[in-house]
Amino acid sequence: MKPYILSLLAGILAGVVYAAIGVQSPAPPTIALMGLLGMLAGEQILPLARRVLSGYKLGAAWREAKCSQHMFGSLPGAQGSNAAARDQKPSSF
Repeated sequence: MKPYILSLLAGILAGVVYAAIGVQSPAPPTIALMGLLGMLAGEQILPLARRVLSGYKLGAAWREAKCSQHMFGSLPGAQGSNAAARDQKPSSF
């Protein structure tokens, strides 16, 4: 139940921020995508900051927290050969 309440509160906060900057929801696609990018970046701030404060250099902390993987995902085709091999199942008669 706690994640639902926290999600609702985060949504209310986002709505207040949108109202403060004069953007109506649903936002135009570019504004909405920038907001989503901001949310992804915001999710990475705490893990990254924890690692930097524990003595990692910024680049190492970025890699250790897997920020690129979380923010940008796998590039299309990066796992193409693995996916193709997995999808080809032997036929059973």
